[in-house]
Amino acid sequence: MESGHGWKAPARKISCAVNKEAGVRSILRHFEGHRTGRIGWLRAAVLGANDGIVSTASLVVGVAAAGAVREDILLAGVAGMVAGALSMAAGEYVSVSSQADTERSDLALERRELAADQPAEERELAAIYVQRGLEPGLARTVAQQLMAHDALGAHARDELGMSDALAARPLQAALASAATFAVGALLPILAVMLSPQPWVVPVVSGASLICLAALGALATQVGGGSAWGGAMRVAFWGALAMVATAAVGALFGTTVG
Repeated sequence: MESGHGWKAPARKISCAVNKEAGVRSILRHFEGHRTGRIGWLRAAVLGANDGIVSTASLVVGVAAAGAVREDILLAGVAGMVAGALSMAAGEYVSVSSQADTERSDLALERRELAADQPAEERELAAIYVQRGLEPGLARTVAQQLMAHDALGAHARDELGMSDALAARPLQAALASAATFAVGALLPILAVMLSPQPWVVPVVSGASLICLAALGALATQVGGGSAWGGAMRVAFWGALAMVATAAVGALFGTTVG
């Protein structure tokens, strides 16, 4: 009997340890699996890099198609990179700042409503939970406990749909857009520098399309979508932009010449 009990106790401990470890791993997988927290910086970064490649490649392809020399093509590319990066930063900052202003305004309004009539706000929160499937009694209990803990946070999350993961961060969006635009714009500029003059258009176009496809695949995969679909989507619009600017450059170059 002693021998049997001696083996059972360690077995229980090992079983509990295994179950606990499995539970921790399950929780970690749960948190690691969600992609919502990436939305803010991912959108700004992908938009910046994509625009940097497309706009700069299209610009240098158009100038090259007009018959410009390498120095003029490089000058156009660098000027486009600087102007585009600053434009992206300013646009993102203004846009996301407007979103942040709206969020602050909504929170201030909700704070005033809580101060004026908290019982009514509690009923409003409970009604939201009822609509989501809770029984009325349980919904009231949940609303009471959440509001006792953080009334404004509960209403911000469940009534207004706000969360820390999706909160507007203007400076972060502006810096991410500007930096990634500049990095993306460097690709066609380097292609111009490294390719022979007669091959500038095909080299820049080909290298840019390959990088656009890779960027689209990576961004879509990180976001949880189809890598192939993202690659084709981005490459198509990039190719369309370069074809259009090349046609304009060739037309005006021929006309001026």
